[in-house]
Amino acid sequence: MSLQIPPGYVAKLVPEMMEQAIFNIKGDFQECFSRDLNLRRVTAPLFVQCGTGINDDLNGIERPVKFPIKAMDDIHAEVVHSLAKWKRMKLAQYRIPPGYGIYTDMNAIRADEELDNIHSIYVDQWDWERTIEAKDRALDYLCDVVEDIYESLKEVEHHVYDDFPHIHPILPETITFVQAEDLLGEYPNLTPKERESEFVRRFGAVFIIGIGHKLSNGERHDGRAPDYDDWSTETDPGYYGLNGDILVWNPVLKDSLELSSMGIRVDKRALLKQLQIEGCEDRRELIFHKALLNDELPLSIGGGIGQSRLCMFFLRCAHIGEVQASIWPQEMVRECAAGGVFLR
Repeated sequence: MSLQIPPGYVAKLVPEMMEQAIFNIKGDFQECFSRDLNLRRVTAPLFVQCGTGINDDLNGIERPVKFPIKAMDDIHAEVVHSLAKWKRMKLAQYRIPPGYGIYTDMNAIRADEELDNIHSIYVDQWDWERTIEAKDRALDYLCDVVEDIYESLKEVEHHVYDDFPHIHPILPETITFVQAEDLLGEYPNLTPKERESEFVRRFGAVFIIGIGHKLSNGERHDGRAPDYDDWSTETDPGYYGLNGDILVWNPVLKDSLELSSMGIRVDKRALLKQLQIEGCEDRRELIFHKALLNDELPLSIGGGIGQSRLCMFFLRCAHIGEVQASIWPQEMVRECAAGGVFLR
């Protein structure tokens, strides 16, 4: 268990005000980012059938929560980790044209999560996906979409300030873009997490490009599944990946805070290459992968935006458990309470 209690921490809002603030932030952000990205809301599944390849593998080591379905001869289903592949199939089903897309409230259980100030076994995020054209599979397009999302973040931050004037806006005017390879070059003696923290501390809001491909030191900045984000396409000599993470500086924990993981999705070439790199070419026979290889799915860009993390950041909370209901180790609950951090 990893836990940080900021010295002298006092919550910015009393519990009853916190509930209203969470409701407002979630409503405001959905309205802003769905408008800015041309997205319409759809209903998401809580679970999918095992063995279809539709669930997401994240870093490839997380175990999904599974259960048998009595009415279907005990066929097993598993709680979703996220909905990257499911959303792309919905774009095809709804025949959504380029420049438009969908978003949904995604709820997941990640039972293998290491619990700390920003990680919970309960995950709530806005999963979104937008149809694109072949010409859009480029870094410039990716960065344009990131800037649209960032504008939504700034707009909501101002709404929070209007409602609660003692919570001052802190996001910089613009978001800074950096390649994961360049972070390695600037901080060669730091771990990936330490690099993130140092760079985000300097700039306030950062999009790190190219997460999943091995860097020049033979290591990855972070893991990515092989079958949704395109992390293998070479964009410039020595630079790989059409994906990345949005991070902001958390002034309460004095560390970087990831709000979104996103990217341009794999096309046929990138899918085959990444399956080969990861040694899982057998996935080509799964439902999603066959559909993509048979040109039955549109090209797309998409990602997830953490709902509780967003609320935690805007309301200057020390622990994600202040803005969501989950299960926590009793030792963590006691230590938090002793430090003025009250978990739900």
